[in-house]
Amino acid sequence: MDFSNKVLQALDIPYSALISIIFGMMVISLPIGAYVMFNSDVGDEINFEYPISGLDFFSDEISFEFLDYFEIGDIFIVMWVIFVILFSISIMGPKKNFLETLVSIMTQGKHLLQTNYLVTAIKWFSILILISGIINLIQEDFDITIEPPSFENELTQFFYVSMSPLIEELGFRVLLIGLPLYLMYSRKASFQHFFKSLWNPSNLDVNETKKAIILIIVIGIFFGVAHIFSGEAWSNGKFAQAAASGIIIGWVYFRSGLVPAILIHWGTNYFIFSYVYLVADINMISVQEAFSHSLIMTFEILFVSLGIISIAIMIVRNHFFRRKEKLEI
Repeated sequence: MDFSNKVLQALDIPYSALISIIFGMMVISLPIGAYVMFNSDVGDEINFEYPISGLDFFSDEISFEFLDYFEIGDIFIVMWVIFVILFSISIMGPKKNFLETLVSIMTQGKHLLQTNYLVTAIKWFSILILISGIINLIQEDFDITIEPPSFENELTQFFYVSMSPLIEELGFRVLLIGLPLYLMYSRKASFQHFFKSLWNPSNLDVNETKKAIILIIVIGIFFGVAHIFSGEAWSNGKFAQAAASGIIIGWVYFRSGLVPAILIHWGTNYFIFSYVYLVADINMISVQEAFSHSLIMTFEILFVSLGIISIAIMIVRNHFFRRKEKLEI
């Protein structure tokens, strides 16, 4: 047996195990997030009945009376249902379900693109966490710190964090990447093809990826800039992390579609923060302190481990296929 194949087989077992563990953690995070919004005390004087019109992104100069009828709990339920639907779609497809994909990886070593949305999302989510950690370590050597935006209330912060994967992916990925790709590469003029292309740009006939990659990088950098110049801005140290995240999610959107792109962003926001807020609520500590809790640190070790294994598999597979091509020539 080829050495590369032996290495892949050795990596596939922990790879599949870690993906399965993180999958279970993601499933559990769904009701945990609902608990944080509707039953926890993290909001102190504010709870799920807080009116939408009272949130910071609505200007005091502009009044929308109909917003007074909606509470953050109402909008959260809508977002939560959307996440559950996307999560369910990701488990079932697009070509194989989650379990079938893991079985084919362990028994046949098949790591095919677009086989399963959720496996793709978890893999790239872990790579994103790994790269973000590396960037943070490098920046710390140069005394560049990452400071999150300040929020007056932790419950409204959780609401914003939960909402951003939907809003930002529709804006930065669908409108700024999907739409330009459609205009550049589409050879059909039908509404069905238009929406299918925005849902998954791989439906387009992209025979030259150079322009697409440049677009993804540019929008990724813009994504990083937006994080430090938006209304509720991060410190300048967030730029590199956010730009790298934007490029990774943009690439996943281009190759695998909107579902895994949203789920990666959901993973870095709702998934992680639901556990952080639960820890903060149970131990009666601040959210910032909860990030240093042993449970959250254990999660981070799992994510980083999967990220390292995922990158190793991609390197070995790339080396294996290059050798195979040379042998065939």
